[in-house]
Amino acid sequence: MATTTPTPLAKMRPNDPCWCGSGNKFKRCHKAATDRVVAGTISERRPVPSEIERPHYAEHGGTDDRNEPMVKDADTLERMRRTGRAAAEILRQVGEAIEPGITTDELDALCHRLCIEAGGYPSPLNYGTDPPFPKSVCTSVNEVICHGIPDSRPLRDGDIVNLDVTLFREGVHGDTNATWAVGTADPESLRLIRVTRECTQLGIEAVAPGRPVSDIGRAIQDHAEAAGFGVVRAFVGHGVGREFHTPPEILHYFHPRADQRMEPGMTFTIEPMIAVGAWQQKLWSDGWTASTVDGKRTAQFEHTLVVTDDGAELLTLHPDGRWSGDGGQPGDPLG
Repeated sequence: MATTTPTPLAKMRPNDPCWCGSGNKFKRCHKAATDRVVAGTISERRPVPSEIERPHYAEHGGTDDRNEPMVKDADTLERMRRTGRAAAEILRQVGEAIEPGITTDELDALCHRLCIEAGGYPSPLNYGTDPPFPKSVCTSVNEVICHGIPDSRPLRDGDIVNLDVTLFREGVHGDTNATWAVGTADPESLRLIRVTRECTQLGIEAVAPGRPVSDIGRAIQDHAEAAGFGVVRAFVGHGVGREFHTPPEILHYFHPRADQRMEPGMTFTIEPMIAVGAWQQKLWSDGWTASTVDGKRTAQFEHTLVVTDDGAELLTLHPDGRWSGDGGQPGDPLG
């Protein structure tokens, strides 16, 4: 039986039949989901109960002490395992709430509540300076690469959205994210999500003690570019533990300057941002939201891990052993 290749989303014209097979014209079906993302209204900062342990920046903003040791002791690692698993459960639950019509602010309210119910603090809340991040989760839609601020914009059928959840509990952070399709997304967006998940997995598989972290970027870049996608350069993986962002810096593309050698006990994130088109970014006036310069879509997945004697242990894998988001192949036990 003959098959046809769907027209790439970027090349769809308003009067073309929609890629979804509805029989309607593109302009009357999924075109709205291809429009540039426009910021909505940001609600007031949500309170955190006084009994919840807070990171040092929670009241007045701020960043990190970058002198935290990269290699963690056994007690810190055990606390990071517990916190990471809790963050993974929160990510999964918020992801399950994604549907057309829900606002990213409603997703933020859910994430905020779940963090508190887990006995932790939502790490993004009031992190940074000029200005501090105002919400409890980053929600990055379509062409937004990262650090999207939840607001009143409803998600549309055909959008894709990344949720970046970080939980502070027991004195440590667990940082993880995943990308979902909203309703019925076009084939190109689904392929982008899948390849991004594969890039993340390949980056994790490149972790080995004694090797430079550039191995991680090489594995990610090779796979992304072989699929016809680009790797965003402006944002990197990072060390994590008592502080939110510390050394080492993990580039998601190959560069010889990424020569830090991996050691057992070292903890960091791998979180590649993969783009359909240009990998260059521009920053919105809110000081946080970064989007692609050409308005084409990006996806991202992230795990916190610890380097082991023979590879890596994921500290933010959901307790059921499955990844969150829409990046898995059918039948993939990690999908």
